[in-house]
Amino acid sequence: MNSTLTADLIENVTYDEITLGQSARLLRTLTLADIQAFAAVSGDVNPAHMNAEYANDTLFHGVIAHGMWGGALISALLGTQFPGPGTIYLEQVLHFTKPVRIGDTLTVTATVASKDDAKKRVELDCQVVNQKGDRVLHGTAKVLAPTEKVRVPRINAPLIQLFDPEARFKELLALSDGMPAVRCAVVHPCDIESLSGAIDSARHGLIVPVLIGPEVRIRHLAREAGIDLENTEIISVPHSHAAAEKAAEMAAKGEVEILMKGSLHTDELIHAVLAQPTLRTGRRMSHVFRFDVPLYSKPLLITDAALNIRPSLQEKVDIIQNAIDFARILGVQTPKVAILSAVETVSPNIPSTLDAAALCKMAERGQITGAILDGPLAFDNAISAHAAQVKHIQSAVAGDADILAVPDLESGNMLAKQLEYLAGASGAGLVLGARVPIALTSRADGPMARVASALLAQLAAYNARRDHTRQTW
Repeated sequence: MNSTLTADLIENVTYDEITLGQSARLLRTLTLADIQAFAAVSGDVNPAHMNAEYANDTLFHGVIAHGMWGGALISALLGTQFPGPGTIYLEQVLHFTKPVRIGDTLTVTATVASKDDAKKRVELDCQVVNQKGDRVLHGTAKVLAPTEKVRVPRINAPLIQLFDPEARFKELLALSDGMPAVRCAVVHPCDIESLSGAIDSARHGLIVPVLIGPEVRIRHLAREAGIDLENTEIISVPHSHAAAEKAAEMAAKGEVEILMKGSLHTDELIHAVLAQPTLRTGRRMSHVFRFDVPLYSKPLLITDAALNIRPSLQEKVDIIQNAIDFARILGVQTPKVAILSAVETVSPNIPSTLDAAALCKMAERGQITGAILDGPLAFDNAISAHAAQVKHIQSAVAGDADILAVPDLESGNMLAKQLEYLAGASGAGLVLGARVPIALTSRADGPMARVASALLAQLAAYNARRDHTRQTW
């Protein structure tokens, strides 16, 4: 008689109920999520389990499960089924005979080999075989079996939310496959973070950097950080204002296709760009964040959280259209735009709800194109279908937004930083609306965020180049 598992209760098998030759089994199919979860819990990030490129060159020619993952399945069988609750593990001998790969279905069997009536100990023969019948793991377990019958509520395992920033980063980099590196003016890269970010972006094949700033200071930083500037063009200017002016001038002349912010204030760079009439378009410049959020199913764009402080209704039209056009560059054919406010109903006392209603009507009449808009929406029902359902909101956008259009810079900036610092999101930023895209990073951004921002700028520049070619034809 084996332990009984129901939807609600787990029942054990006591020592007196156990007989020689009695067995139980458990089935489990290995997924990538299992490998990632085991690595997260154990801290074992051996590249043979986590890095497909590395694993392909090993003896096993591909990613394999941690050996002890199979051992953990034996433990699960003994602790939850046979003998079940009350079992105390005394000893486990394991022999690993074949690798376990993603997609393998394992059958774990524990069979009673001997009993010790005096000590209430049971020895079990443990076998783990895959779907082909190949034995991948075997050994013996010694346990102290329970002597009292137990029926306990079944407890669901805690939910592990798996988020692999490196994998998401590689997916983002894949968007630029086949695209040539773009000549980029790196404006005043006079701290190690911005300088290394530019060189890392070049190493990934995204940009050809032109460093604009005090050359002596830049080279000193490079030596200090061990950064190789050989074959990297440097244009020496005395200070950040001059660097911004030179970069904007080069962009106006078509000598660079991207600007990248270094260690200067954002308003210095934007002021220099606005001072060049040829860099202006008929649209308001605006900033957009792109985030990979662990608990959201797809990338999320947030606008504007860095440039326009209190945008007017007409400025919001440009801000949203910039974000829509960029989402389409990223491959979202018809972006869903949630126009955020504190509530999801129009209220004369909350101006952002009036703007949201007007923007939706403008989209209906073709003044904003290429997307589905809805608003006002509170943050919860913009990103949670369940929240929208509870509030009886029927919307094609609610719970499935691609773009969050915030009421003002303050709310957008706080939302973006909360996603990054409290939700573990990976972000990158870009300024749109000028003739050249501007990779805009924060002083606190790490190397991955800086490279990601350069990638976004490369994609925008490549798209602009392609559109220009079409127009000339």
